[in-house]
Amino acid sequence: MNTTFVDRQQVGRRFSRVAANYDQADFFVREIDRRMQDRLDYVKLAPRQILDLGCARGGSFAALSTRYPEAHLLGLDLSPAMLQAAQPRRAGWQRWLGMGASNQPALLAADAAHLPIKSRSTALIWSNLLLHWLDDPLPALAEAHRVLEVGGLLMFSTLGPDSLKELRTAFGDGYAHTQRFIDMHDLGDMLVGCGFSDPVMDMEVITLTYDDLDAMFAELRAAGSSCAMKARRHGLTGRQVLSDARQAYEAMRRDGKLPATFEVVYGHAWKPEPKQAPDGRAIVRFDLPRAK
Repeated sequence: MNTTFVDRQQVGRRFSRVAANYDQADFFVREIDRRMQDRLDYVKLAPRQILDLGCARGGSFAALSTRYPEAHLLGLDLSPAMLQAAQPRRAGWQRWLGMGASNQPALLAADAAHLPIKSRSTALIWSNLLLHWLDDPLPALAEAHRVLEVGGLLMFSTLGPDSLKELRTAFGDGYAHTQRFIDMHDLGDMLVGCGFSDPVMDMEVITLTYDDLDAMFAELRAAGSSCAMKARRHGLTGRQVLSDARQAYEAMRRDGKLPATFEVVYGHAWKPEPKQAPDGRAIVRFDLPRAK
């Protein structure tokens, strides 16, 4: 029996609802994007095609295109509204870079677990804070492996289990109030299981602070980041439940502010030469000796 935990339609609805003003609320996504971009400084890669998986309004496009001006950029997102909102923003920064229509990023509305992209067609897959919105990251990682060319790189960020731990602790009503976040070691195992080689995983903890709980809720809603688990409360939260949560969260106030923890997980892995043919036969390679 298949059990799903994430309400995929709710994820799409939430991000579609905030698409028009997302660029005013995506500061956290942009900051993690900047930190991921710094990691590319240590990677030697000259990609012909880049796939931005979960691109939203294209916040990563400018930096990726500046770093790899010869690459064709493809942005994919579940929300057509996000992609539509990316159009004017995309045109603006591309005019600034002097880019014409011929090298504008292509945009696709699709599911990360079912990529409408040819196998071995992409050199770099970039995914910033997408995986925790998926019911199971494994199919998306397997698809990433399929579409990467041999020697291609997958680089991603996601949120780990300590994210929003204060919010989970404050509510004691038995409902989900945050996404289900997966441990980075489990993600590393998934990468190996999909065929990636030498995955590198690391994490950092970022703490945001708020004056009150309503300010945090407003920020999460504006960024489309409210809980989309099937186990969430589908009706209005009762007055007493909310009052109890406020009181519990207030007990965590430090230096006059309420903390919100985000465990940011970073990962990258390469697609190696295949060890097995499609029909199951082992591939054995013999390197000729170099001429002296």
